[in-house]
Parts: sequence; structure tokens; C-alpha cells
Amino acid sequence: MQRWRGRDGVPPGWGRCVVTIGVFDGVHRGHQQLIGRAVALARELGDLPTVLITFDPHPSEVLRPGSHPAQLTTLARRAELVAELGVDAFWVLPFTLEFAHVSPAEFVHELLVDRLHASAVVVGRNFTYGYKAAGDVAELERLGQRFGFEAIGLDLVADGDRGRTVTFSSTYIRSSIAAGDVEAAADALGRPHRVEGVVVRGDQRGRELGYPTANVAVTEHAAVPADGVYAGWFVRPGPDGREERLPTAVSVGTNPTFSGQVRTVEAFVLDHSEDFYGQRVAVDFVARVRGMTRFESIEELITAMDGDVATTRKLLGL
Repeated sequence: MQRWRGRDGVPPGWGRCVVTIGVFDGVHRGHQQLIGRAVALARELGDLPTVLITFDPHPSEVLRPGSHPAQLTTLARRAELVAELGVDAFWVLPFTLEFAHVSPAEFVHELLVDRLHASAVVVGRNFTYGYKAAGDVAELERLGQRFGFEAIGLDLVADGDRGRTVTFSSTYIRSSIAAGDVEAAADALGRPHRVEGVVVRGDQRGRELGYPTANVAVTEHAAVPADGVYAGWFVRPGPDGREERLPTAVSVGTNPTFSGQVRTVEAFVLDHSEDFYGQRVAVDFVARVRGMTRFESIEELITAMDGDVATTRKLLGL
């Protein structure tokens, strides 16, 4: 997959293509359907390439500084996920105040027509674009008729598998993660929620207790689950370049038993004694084991940790 950045990132001589546009944070099941429709349409139209347009930083941070939503996927992870779905080019447009003032017609003419020569554009039904979000799907359809491309707006994906009907959206997934319901988040994502970061030195209390942990300094704005203990997978690049997934019990919180103040993500990797310090890793959250508790003694804490590991093994099917 090609990766482009900036308005001038499109290679010279680029031909016709099918385009899909959005932030795509999480690349959840709704996004997957949208991208899948774009990829299928590109094949129907003569095996054209599919281009995905996304934005960095998140538009809300530029329009309302300090309002950056919790991030479900890093930009690099987003690129990996959409490549797996068949996208041919990943185009990142820097979102600036200047860009925010571009009119809907200018957005379409400059980016979709002049630069990409779009044959079709596939977006979500709630898609808006241009200055003050003045452009919508109806406007995109009108401009498509004018400039010679097809505009398709798809409804959001909904599901009722968990006893209630929910519409898959990044907002819904963020709220599930904030509540510690990582299983609901996984349902909507189509895979476990992941945080990424570098392993840094911590207080090393876990080592003293017989449970050495990897203290993961997660990326800025990462959507970290509610305080508690979780079963999950510790992920790092393997020797063959593929992901190596190791079972892990993950503690999220401030270590209240030790009157901690800093919120951390600490992974105890089962049946593994390696020091992961300095490695760039990821943690996939599979299920919540329990909430965070302040124990009255070290003995009580160790007993609870013994139980957490046993529960983690069960939840991961080990």
C-alpha cells in the first residue's frame, strides 16, 4: 500500500480511482463495511485502486484545542488495518485552521477531482466536510453529478448481539473502553482494543512481589480502559517480522495499595521472564477481570494477583 502525506502527496500521473474519506479512528466494523464497499466498487469499475483519505491531527483538536478524543488507533496502526482490507493508497491530510476554511466545492474540486480523478466516492451517511461542515452527502452527490463521479452514502452499521441494538461508532467504542467494557469494544471493533507504547522503568514493586511487569508508556491521547485488571495479549514484533502474542494480565490504575498518584498500564506477561525495557510493544485487552482495589496488606494483594493470573489463563483459554 502506498502512503502519502500532504496535498501534494499524490504521485504525478495518478489515474482514476475510488475514494473513501473519514478519520477512521478504530477502523471498526462500520468503517470496515465502508472500506469494503469502496474496494469492491473499485474492482467493479475496472480494477481501479482504492484511496483512503484521513486527517491528522484529529479535526476536533484543531477546531477546539484541548478536545482531542481518546484515540482508538495510532495513525500507523490505522494504515496497517486498512491495508489488510485492500486499500491501495493511504492519504493523510494535515488538518489545519486554513484547511478547515476550505469550502465544500473547493474540497471536492481540488482533492477529489484535480488530484485523484475520482470515479466514485464512498462515505458514511453522516459524513460532513468543508467549512463549518457545510458539505454533506447530498451536496457530495450534487457535486459528483457536476464533476463526473458517483457519490455513495452508506448507513452506519448496527448490531444487537449483546441484547441491545447499538450503532457502531468511534464514540460508542470510546465510551465502552472508558467504562472498562473491553468486550463490548471488541464486538464493535471486530478485534480486541489495543494500546501501544514503549516499555519504561517503573517502581519495580511487581518484581519484589513475584510479578514483574512491563510498564507501558502509552501513546498520547490513547484510549486507556477504566482502572482495573484485564486479561489480554502482550504484542511485539517477532523475529520473523510477524506479531508475537504473549498472554498477559494487565493492571491499569494508580496502584492504590501503595498510594500511587500516576496512572499506569502494567503488563505481567505469563510464563515469561524477559526484561522488555525499551521495546515498543502493544497490549490487546480481551476481558475485564476485576476493578481496582486498595488492599490492606501485601499478603492480600499477592493473593489477589494469584487469582488474577488464574482468571486470565481461563479467559484466554490457556
